[in-house]
Amino acid sequence: MRIARFSIDGNVAFGAVEGEKQDELVLDIIKGIPFADFELSGTKVPVSKVRLLPPVLPNKVVAFGRNYAEHAKEMGNEVPDAPFAFFKPATSVVGPGDEIQYPSFSQDVHHEAELAVVIGRLCREVPRERVKDVIFGYTCANDVTARDVQKREKQWARAKGFDTSCPLGPWVETELDPNDLTIQLTVNGGQRQLGRTSEMIHSVEDLIVNISEAMTLLPGDVILTGTPAGVGPLHVGDEVAVTIEGIGTLTNKVVKRG
Repeated sequence: MRIARFSIDGNVAFGAVEGEKQDELVLDIIKGIPFADFELSGTKVPVSKVRLLPPVLPNKVVAFGRNYAEHAKEMGNEVPDAPFAFFKPATSVVGPGDEIQYPSFSQDVHHEAELAVVIGRLCREVPRERVKDVIFGYTCANDVTARDVQKREKQWARAKGFDTSCPLGPWVETELDPNDLTIQLTVNGGQRQLGRTSEMIHSVEDLIVNISEAMTLLPGDVILTGTPAGVGPLHVGDEVAVTIEGIGTLTNKVVKRG
């Protein structure tokens, strides 16, 4: 099931996405929230009549770096022996169609297409055999990075945590095997990144076991699983799109911060 979060007439709701052709998609509005038992209301609205929002509002975004060997190589880094985590704040999250605001303190902002895992229940110290039980679903992400700031400051809080640096969407796919999906990114229609999630060094299970050893994960929290090779610069006016097999396409435009 594809579950989207959207606004219409000033109200915010969740809905199940139905249909295949983009111009024919409709939302069956969910009664309640999707992290508990829910029912479909039967009230349907066309996707074209709503504004899609970030599919979740995470308490925290836990991101894992250097999880594709070729990306680590292109950045001149060694492949880490264990998962390598950092954080993006909730204020970095934007949704499909929202603007990526080019930060005033950077001159070299890069795209990074990623598979995002959405946590579905409160959990801690998750054993490997229970990982699937705590996953709500999967969505597309762009770990937008101020590369010059990342290199200059040596730690990544500002470089990867600035406002609008974590586009998510367009919805969450709840029924998906994440282990071998095509992940690609285009800028203005030209392909920049192309890889498969099977190339990840540490699997989704590895990442959730690792981070849940240290901290409690909450419903709606997001885990970013790393990016394949091909990262590169974005400029004001660019349209960047992340497409993941079985999920869909997340599109955002880069603008100058006002």
